[in-house]
Amino acid sequence: MSEHCKVSVIIPCFNHGEFLPEAVASATTTRREDVELIVVDDGSADERTRHEMAKVAAQGIRVIRQENKGLAAARNAGISVSTGDYILPLDADNRLRPAYIEHGIRILDGDPTVGVVYGDAQRFGKYTGHWKLGRFDLCRLLDCNFIDACAMYRRAVWDQNGGYDGTMPMQGFEDWDFWIGAVENGWQFAYVPEILFEYRTAEESMLARALPFQKAIGEFICRKHALLYHEQFARMFTERLSIKLTARRLFELIELRLKRRLRTTVRNGREV
Repeated sequence: MSEHCKVSVIIPCFNHGEFLPEAVASATTTRREDVELIVVDDGSADERTRHEMAKVAAQGIRVIRQENKGLAAARNAGISVSTGDYILPLDADNRLRPAYIEHGIRILDGDPTVGVVYGDAQRFGKYTGHWKLGRFDLCRLLDCNFIDACAMYRRAVWDQNGGYDGTMPMQGFEDWDFWIGAVENGWQFAYVPEILFEYRTAEESMLARALPFQKAIGEFICRKHALLYHEQFARMFTERLSIKLTARRLFELIELRLKRRLRTTVRNGREV
């Protein structure tokens, strides 16, 4: 592999050693020479994870070890030492589909205005089924995070955002903040209507633990991205007002035409 590559797949891992081999295997099936894989051990304390990390390192895959600092810091640590033009984060308990990297490279190479490429997921584990993310919608993104962290994006997006923000009230929603930052920096999002990764569902997950902190997380997001929220609200208000005025004018025009037609009919009736 050359010193510079096209895509860097970053796998942060904290005590998920039992799932790590599957994640690593899914990221290496592409067989491309221009894709690198970096695994970040975020201070795992269990013996199983340490053992699996040693096996990964023995395969020649780069492993970064650090004290437990959280998901945002783990992703940042991996990306900071990576060389890829494009970044694809993968959680240690999830799996990539082979087509993800190919689709991402094709779209990002072909359109310089696109900063983020994402697609659907297949749920497995406690809950199963097709997770259809759908086309990009800014209003929907500002309301909730519907794009998973497993999306391919340009390194420039990470640079401009200053990486993932680890100061959020609770880890698990740092990718939401990250995508909003990409919007603020003018990047377009490309949606691939195809299952591109597999998402493990469990009884206890980071997102489940973050739910009680929803209000604090929402306030954090709104404060940090206040200008974008203000602009979007003003645009929505203006559009709704415009629709109301247009509808009112349309009704007035219809009423005027009906009156004219009625007067013409009356005059014709009198002439007859």
